[in-house]
Amino acid sequence: MKQSLQLQAWIVEQLKLHENIKVDQPVSLTVLNGDAGFRQYFRVNTRPSLLAVSAPVDSGKSEDACYFAKLSDILRKEGVPTPQIIACDNAQNFLLIEDFGDESFLSMLDADSVDLLYSEASMVLLRMQQIQPEALSSAGIDLPLYSQELLRDELELFTEWFVEVMLGKVLSNSERKLLDDAFSFLESQAQAQPQVLVHRDYHSRNIIYREGEAPGVIDFQDAVWGPITYDLVSLLRDCYVEWPAAQVQRWLRSYGNLAIELGLMDAIDEDKWQRWFDTMGLQRHIKVLGVFARLALRDNKSAYLKDLALTWRYVISIARQYPQMQPFVIWCESDLLPLVEQQSWYRPASSNVMPCGAGETA
Repeated sequence: MKQSLQLQAWIVEQLKLHENIKVDQPVSLTVLNGDAGFRQYFRVNTRPSLLAVSAPVDSGKSEDACYFAKLSDILRKEGVPTPQIIACDNAQNFLLIEDFGDESFLSMLDADSVDLLYSEASMVLLRMQQIQPEALSSAGIDLPLYSQELLRDELELFTEWFVEVMLGKVLSNSERKLLDDAFSFLESQAQAQPQVLVHRDYHSRNIIYREGEAPGVIDFQDAVWGPITYDLVSLLRDCYVEWPAAQVQRWLRSYGNLAIELGLMDAIDEDKWQRWFDTMGLQRHIKVLGVFARLALRDNKSAYLKDLALTWRYVISIARQYPQMQPFVIWCESDLLPLVEQQSWYRPASSNVMPCGAGETA
């Protein structure tokens, strides 16, 4: 409550500096549903509507208000539609930003709309991947690398939060070695790919539909330099909506051809491109199993439990296709599946796959 009052007072002071922004007195804040992080979002009763963001102080660069503001500004200058920043305050970790509205792609997606929406999202992603390090460094932004260490730290979230905490399994030394071998394979595949700017959470909830305009991009504060397929698999194998494999493969091929044309990568055969995409998706989805488990068990965000079943199916179905992942798959099905089946969120069948839509995609 105290922080909300402080935020409200701060907004009043900021609006005095922007005569073009109108507000009905008194300034009021409407709480919005938050994201997976620790940020809080409020809609402000201004014209045009603005969002106020409050994050914990001293929680790291990804929650740094003015770091977010600088990153948003440079992305927007480079052609990526991110929110305009009205004001930022590092001392209190407050932001006042453009309001893109509530229509996320997830709320708009169906078999008829998906080709067009994913085409638009792909065009924005290609623009983001063309941004060079110099464009960010000139603005004082030095993005971290998606290093082997960071990839492993993420994968260990699966080990700790999904396997040990949620499923209650105590791992033997041989099981830890099995996981190490599987994780090492996925890390090597990620590091072999061309490295580009990675949003790191480019999915249907973080892409905002704006009628007549390019889709808006939010929640990019954890951006890194990393594998070219990371954001693409986040979009096409979204943890919140599932599409037929043949449809995903068509989108993947089209995107790869455009990436080659734009010079984002050299020409490669389709099998390698597919393998990069699949193994990057495995790294992400194995990590997400741990992230969703942690959100539910540590942060009391139980809504994420309903998305575990699809993420689990992604992991098993894709891992089956690669010999290097067979020990991992056999272990998951023999040792973890009986524990998974006891979970309230478990669904054995894929009943929510969207049918293929008509038309072409980018």
